[in-house]
Amino acid sequence: MSQYQLVCEQLKQAPKTWLVTGVAGFIGSNLLETLLKLDQTVIGLDNFATGHQYNLDEVQSLVSAVQWAKFTFYEGDIRNLEDCQKACAGVDYVLHEAALGSVPRSIADPITTNATNISGFLNMLTAARDAKVSSFTYAASSSTYGDHPALPKVEENIGKPLSPYAVTKYVNELYAEVFARTYGFKAIGLRYFNVFGKRQDPNGAYAAVIPKWTAAMIAGDDVFINGDGETSRDFCFIDNTVQANILAATTADDAAKNQVYNVAVGDRTTLNDLYRAIQAALAENGVNYTKDAVYRDFRAGDVRHSQASIAKIEQALGYAPEFRIDAGIQLAMRWYVKNLT
Repeated sequence: MSQYQLVCEQLKQAPKTWLVTGVAGFIGSNLLETLLKLDQTVIGLDNFATGHQYNLDEVQSLVSAVQWAKFTFYEGDIRNLEDCQKACAGVDYVLHEAALGSVPRSIADPITTNATNISGFLNMLTAARDAKVSSFTYAASSSTYGDHPALPKVEENIGKPLSPYAVTKYVNELYAEVFARTYGFKAIGLRYFNVFGKRQDPNGAYAAVIPKWTAAMIAGDDVFINGDGETSRDFCFIDNTVQANILAATTADDAAKNQVYNVAVGDRTTLNDLYRAIQAALAENGVNYTKDAVYRDFRAGDVRHSQASIAKIEQALGYAPEFRIDAGIQLAMRWYVKNLT
């Protein structure tokens, strides 16, 4: 039995109360689904800036009525300390996912990104500390590696940020470190590497690459690749990310806290290979896309290559990603074909 399976069994036997911020979003709604299926009590906080009610509706359709009754939703904003305090009351574990993602969004509007990702993060840290929660796990980002050239990315070696978004996620880590030193409140940061999967929004100017391309292929529209297509990323299926969050939240090892960990699979896939993988997986699901990709300029603020070392999280938390990119793409494409056609 894996460490994750063991933890899930323990949670079923002794349920906890969890707070998921950004619960109506992509990662938040997947965390909600898993936790409710484990018979946990979940508090959710979201302001619907990037989350959607239909994500919550889908989760409701996938769990039992008894499980859904264990979910309480607060519409609120992490930029408001009182909302954070209300949501943290009586909570055992906090999974802080609420943020404004996207490098291009942060370049277009650094003020709002800063207010949400830094001021909002500080509000959540403070509220969770004051509520004396058992653990605080937050969404960090691979963007923190910035211009550091080494591959694979190792947690201790970072470069200079390449975007306002990257600055905000690095500041999260600095605040978490200071709270540990100053107040003894230890948090765990998870540096996500290109998470993808069901309920990831394909719409809007700042949609991530996999849902954006998938929606375009299903609709028969052009697919645009920034640069020459040889830019590479460590794409991580959502179920792996959920596993990392639950392992981080529940760890009893004090030495594993006040740390940041890469959450990825340790692979590297080029955009050209990703394009072909999505195209093939859609074809298996009855969507035949025959257009060639359209190449355009590189995107400002992007790093050329990204790949994670996952040795630290494997050793400290027992993380063992169950889905490589091909298996994840297959599952994701089934969901998109069902929901977009």
